[in-house]
Amino acid sequence: MASAVRKTNWFAIWVSVAAVVVLVAVTGIVIAINNAASGPGAEPSGKIVDTAAGAVVFGDGDNTIDTYVDFLCPICNQFEQSEGSTIKQLVDEGKATLKVHPVSILDTRTSPAGYSSRAGGAFLAVAAADPDHAYAYMEALFANQPAEGSAGLTSAQLVDIAKNAGVTMTGDLEKAITSDRYQKFVQAQQLPDGSRGTPTLLVNGTMINVTMNPETDITANLK
Repeated sequence: MASAVRKTNWFAIWVSVAAVVVLVAVTGIVIAINNAASGPGAEPSGKIVDTAAGAVVFGDGDNTIDTYVDFLCPICNQFEQSEGSTIKQLVDEGKATLKVHPVSILDTRTSPAGYSSRAGGAFLAVAAADPDHAYAYMEALFANQPAEGSAGLTSAQLVDIAKNAGVTMTGDLEKAITSDRYQKFVQAQQLPDGSRGTPTLLVNGTMINVTMNPETDITANLK
């Protein structure tokens, strides 16, 4: 008796191939979405924004001063009030380049969470759109600093503070602030190796133990 010839079920094969193709495509989409959700988000740009360093750069002096600050951090505010005027004078006199790195180590210390990165993102947005008033906005953010445990400032308040600091508020800049365009970028920034928190201060590449005395922390470490 002759054996039966088994026919190839091409329909089933093509259905299986199509299913694999769809699965691969869906997997790729999911990976892309997850990467977008966990990535650094939109990157700010502008003549005083150093995207690679995650910093806003003021001045062009030979000495370099790097500060890593969280706009919710009360000690950062104390640092600004104690040493900010000395740093600003060095920048204005062409003796120093200041690089301000906004970070968000206290993002969970407001309710709802996220004020640190929202404020840092607003600072970057202003630096990108109106560099001439970015320093004034930084000072204003500290002058209007909310308390830890509070709700933080609203987007409308961040916009109003910018306007009061002399910032030219265009429609795109307002949208950048109210939509938290650069929030994820701030959240992706890290403190330098060896840092124990904010504020972190480096003068000419050397990490300085902040004492709130500009003579000790800044002046003594200049070239």
